[in-house]
Amino acid sequence: MTKKQTKTVNEDQQRQSRKEVLKARKEREQKRTIYIATAVVGGILLVVLLVAIINEVFVSPNRAVAEVSGESISLREWQDRVRLERTQRILLLENQLETFGDVALIQQFYGQLINELLQPEQLGQTVLNQMAEEVIVLQAAGDRGISVSDAEVDEAIGESFNYFGGQSPTPLPAPTETIMPTPSITPIPTAVITELLPTNTPFPTATLGPTVTPPPTATPVSQTAFQEQLSDLLVQYQEKGISETQYREYIRLQLYREKLAEALGAEFNLPTEAPHASFFFMAFDTEEDANEAQALVEANGFLQTWNELRSRPIDPEATSNPVVSELLWRTQDEVEQSFGADAAATIFGQPVNEPTAVIVHEVDEETNRYYIVMVSGQETRPLTEAAITQARQQQLSSFLDGRLTGNLTFTEFDRGRTPEIPRLDPIFYTQPTATPAIPATVAP
Repeated sequence: MTKKQTKTVNEDQQRQSRKEVLKARKEREQKRTIYIATAVVGGILLVVLLVAIINEVFVSPNRAVAEVSGESISLREWQDRVRLERTQRILLLENQLETFGDVALIQQFYGQLINELLQPEQLGQTVLNQMAEEVIVLQAAGDRGISVSDAEVDEAIGESFNYFGGQSPTPLPAPTETIMPTPSITPIPTAVITELLPTNTPFPTATLGPTVTPPPTATPVSQTAFQEQLSDLLVQYQEKGISETQYREYIRLQLYREKLAEALGAEFNLPTEAPHASFFFMAFDTEEDANEAQALVEANGFLQTWNELRSRPIDPEATSNPVVSELLWRTQDEVEQSFGADAAATIFGQPVNEPTAVIVHEVDEETNRYYIVMVSGQETRPLTEAAITQARQQQLSSFLDGRLTGNLTFTEFDRGRTPEIPRLDPIFYTQPTATPAIPATVAP
């Protein structure tokens, strides 16, 4: 090879080497740019993720879902309470199913409870309203020096299981001797009448778990039995994520409500006695039947007519049969629940032993009920404990409504955050499979 050719080859190799160097350098710069961009994007995503985690774990749970009279209800407090309420309902359903073993029966009697669990947003709002009331309860209790000790919580829990600390339960009040009204004439002998007219009072809300003191049983449970039952309940709670502390605080809040209701009853001087009346009555489905009975009363007297109608056998083919009975010592509120406001006012304004004219009670837009009544006794008597408690609860509700008006603000931060756990077993809302009909066998 000549000298000139060798030089040309060397120059080509050098140019090729410089191109490769420049290309490699460019590729390194591109990779570096990609790495930097990837690191920046990754860093941004990491920051966003960290911010989201911090917000979800530390910030959001402490944000208020409601402001009540200067105090906040946090998202965490509300969600914990919703889970507790769901747990109470589910445990009640599960225990009832274990006791009776018939899911159709549970669906029939606890349909409202099941619907609440299937509508979490609605249940969440109900719980939030209740928690708002509890803020006012605690504030009002503090203003009045009302407190609930741990010992009182222990006692309430024990009584909810019919355990009374080894003592006998407080006996029910002895019934007051009732003086039977003396009819003006000797009535036709009839069976002793004890039935009451059905009232329009709705069924009470199911008590979810041992939260209030039930009526004492004849045989209170032993301490050992109580501890076993309580331990079983707490285990059931813990399995669904509810602690013993949450359970105890729930009981404590119930006691605060009871104590405040009692205090308000004293502050507002709620009566512990009221006028009562005893009366005979005849109830009819049609105005024609009532008018016929009224004519008999005018002709033969009330008690004779009352006894004659009471002594008649029930006609199964009749479109209606009169209800003839007697009620002893009822308050006007109790009479109003069964007979309506107008009838109750008439009865309590009626002189003793003087029958009323026909009283019309409008049950609904299409149905009337007709009464003829004769009052046999009137006197002021002590109210029952149930009536006193009901009056206190009504006073408490009015008090809470007044304190909440203008002092309650919902932040709407609870929207979309309502807990749906623990979940209800589908067995409670799935329609039972119908038993297939067995085809009839044709006799040969």
